[in-house]
Amino acid sequence: MIRVASLNHWFILQYLRFTVYGAILLFTILQLYIFLSPDPFLNTAASLGVVGMTSAIFFAMSIYIGIRSGKIMRQRIHGMTAFVARLSSGKAGETMEIEEMDDLSTLEEALNELSININEQTKSLQRISSERLNLEKQAQQAAIIEERQRLARDLHDSVSQQLFALNMLSSASVRMLDANQEDAGKLVRQAAEIAEKAQGEMRALLLHLRPVDLKGESLSTGLEKLAYELEQKTPITFSMQLDQMEKIHESADEHLFRVVQEAVSNILRHANATEITIRTEVKGSSFYLFVGDNGDGFDVTDKKWTSYGLQTMKERCEEIGGQFEIRSKSGEGTYITIRIPIMEGGE
Repeated sequence: MIRVASLNHWFILQYLRFTVYGAILLFTILQLYIFLSPDPFLNTAASLGVVGMTSAIFFAMSIYIGIRSGKIMRQRIHGMTAFVARLSSGKAGETMEIEEMDDLSTLEEALNELSININEQTKSLQRISSERLNLEKQAQQAAIIEERQRLARDLHDSVSQQLFALNMLSSASVRMLDANQEDAGKLVRQAAEIAEKAQGEMRALLLHLRPVDLKGESLSTGLEKLAYELEQKTPITFSMQLDQMEKIHESADEHLFRVVQEAVSNILRHANATEITIRTEVKGSSFYLFVGDNGDGFDVTDKKWTSYGLQTMKERCEEIGGQFEIRSKSGEGTYITIRIPIMEGGE
């Protein structure tokens, strides 16, 4: 393969080769003329002189034309090299000016087409990226609207109705206060119970809306703090049996903590439970997490269960390679079992 720096030598050698061939051919023709002509005006010595002088002229012309051709070719190759470098740096869309129509011009045309194609593909990618960003924004907005609607339903089905009942009981107790203090006292106690339940519902919703992060702590520590905080603020008691394990693997602790928060939020809002059990243990190469309650339970075949966030919990487990299982019956509580494979090295 010819290097750019040796183009001058290559062209000079080619032209010199043609000069030598031409000189030999000219000398041969002159010798035939001398041999065949009855009265030649040249002899062998003269023919050698003519050939030598002609060769010298062609030799000089070969060097000049070789240098000039090599310079022109080198400039064109350097131009194409610089053009390819600009394409590599992302400056697509530019084209080279084609001055001569030869074999190199075919390569120059191909590079121009490549530049135009790269530019068009870049524009297409930018357009696709912009469209995808718009779709992501629309999907995010739709998810926000859906979440707002779900929260509105939860507030209407729980806290709103309880506040309405609380208002009715308070008004009735005020009217009965002078006439029948005993009945008024019952109504006040009922109002207090409803207020306490509404407060629990609000705490459950806040737990769902503002989940707490582990902040670098282990899963066991985070679960203990969560249980302690909720025991101080709700009538629920927690039964905790936790294996003290530092880490499962990257991101798994955070996912499992969010799953427990979602499960506890569901229990506070829907189960009417008085006790929640959270247990973790390691068996072989697997980590198990159990969450159960003594509440009302529900029929897991009922489509309504998807509104309890159970699908979200299942997806969180699958994201970290885990398995999610739920068991529940009406009147018998709900039990969630999660199995996570323990990766070597905690990765």
